[in-house]
Amino acid sequence: MKSSDIPHLDAIRIGIVSISDRAAAGVYQDQGLPALQSWLTLALKNAITFEARLIPDEQDIISATLIDLVNAGCALVLTTGGTGPALRDVTPEATLAVAHKEMPGFGEQMRQISLRFVPTAILSRQVAVIRDKSLIINLPGQPKAIAETLEGLRDTDGKSLVNGIFSAVPYCVDLIGGPYMECNDAVCKAFRPKSALRPARV
Repeated sequence: MKSSDIPHLDAIRIGIVSISDRAAAGVYQDQGLPALQSWLTLALKNAITFEARLIPDEQDIISATLIDLVNAGCALVLTTGGTGPALRDVTPEATLAVAHKEMPGFGEQMRQISLRFVPTAILSRQVAVIRDKSLIINLPGQPKAIAETLEGLRDTDGKSLVNGIFSAVPYCVDLIGGPYMECNDAVCKAFRPKSALRPARV
């Protein structure tokens, strides 16, 4: 039996959104959605229903897509692309436009992780927000950077050097009334205070 088939694990609906004019137009194959789905499938023990969207860099379309995914019951919505300073990069603006609460710590940590690799990480404008009972997070556009941002950095012995942002996601989703998310520790160890932990079951 797969861990995702264990009855006590909450099922979860996750929205994944790749934002790119050229990929949406079919100029090249989108890599963002497969990267998000692959990482989340490895990282979570829960049964996941993915709601995937590939859309252009249009602020109104991005905002409408985020609202639709929240209304569809996605407890978590992850976007990739459109967070730089270029004229067509409007993902943060579209995300903030639908926010009920902003969660600035996520963006701060994402930039700290990326700065380990490139000084241009300071140009990234990723934000995270809460709308209703959903957490929405903007991620980088490259698959490698998506994994690094979510998972964090480890040394050659596997010891954590910098925590990835996903370690805080399950408890955040708990606090806003979402399903209980359980991580595969080998990929990403979630942090919860002891009072928020469910007893382990088999």
